[in-house]
Amino acid sequence: MFPFRYDTAGDEAAALAAAADGARYLAGGTTLIDLMRQTVERPDRVVDINALPYDDIDLSPARLRVGALVRMTALASDAGVREQFPVIAQALELSASAQLRNMASIGGNLLQRPRCLYFRDVGAACNRRNPGSGCAAIGGRNRTHAILGTSTACVATHPSDLAVALTALDASIVTRDADGERTIPIADFFRLPGDTPDRENNLGAAALITAIEVPVRPDTRRSGYLKVRDRQSYEFALTSAAVAMDLSGGVIRSARVAVGGVGTVPWRLPAVEARLAGRKPGPQLWVDAAAVAADGAKPLSENGFKVELVKRAVQRQLATVAGLA
Repeated sequence: MFPFRYDTAGDEAAALAAAADGARYLAGGTTLIDLMRQTVERPDRVVDINALPYDDIDLSPARLRVGALVRMTALASDAGVREQFPVIAQALELSASAQLRNMASIGGNLLQRPRCLYFRDVGAACNRRNPGSGCAAIGGRNRTHAILGTSTACVATHPSDLAVALTALDASIVTRDADGERTIPIADFFRLPGDTPDRENNLGAAALITAIEVPVRPDTRRSGYLKVRDRQSYEFALTSAAVAMDLSGGVIRSARVAVGGVGTVPWRLPAVEARLAGRKPGPQLWVDAAAVAADGAKPLSENGFKVELVKRAVQRQLATVAGLA
């Protein structure tokens, strides 16, 4: 560890002022403190924002609004969320450990840094940690890395399960900075690595996430999350699939599909969705739709198995969600 200054923000204005001076926000601390211990991140000042009023869960007929400081456990256990958005509850319950879920905030979950072992090794080349230094994972140990959305600068996967569910549901991120409030569709929030992998999202440097908003639609109740990993507890996804489906009159009216563990950002699958819309559900349809789940994949030396794995995960989760009563 290293010396740093710790402050608390009593209100939003104080938090924004501190961040403008270079302070890092601290909510649950389950990511930041971990990285500080590893000296991957070395902020001179940390400001605790837990006193800010971002801890409500508000479900109306039109939308779900979740404060950024709501804990993962609280959101997963909310009765309204479990009924209207089971994919969100399931994604949260399959994340981390119970102890971490009790501490980790919803806003912090979306801002997790990559789980790449080279990112967390300060002696290794990593363009996210040290721009221009290279990407050791491309020619190194890359079994858990991305096959979609990669670049010559970075191949790290996005770690959040919740972000995959929210991507399937067309959620929005509500932020605030000195210029006021802004709402960013989740599809525009996370950035592909390109040549600037150190810029992971479109949140301003001194901005706060204040809330997440998710529209209520006919397909949100029939939804679910599948996570495929090396072990059943406290492990990140090799691949995952979030599916929401509007199925009525024996026909799929609409479907929303996103996958995790395979992309540098939560990865939406519009080609899969297009194959489902207006069709009658059935085993062959799941196979046909899932066949395009890995289109555009660029596997590395150790993770070619993910191409078939993501197809099978999508196929299985389509069948599971379609079969819900």
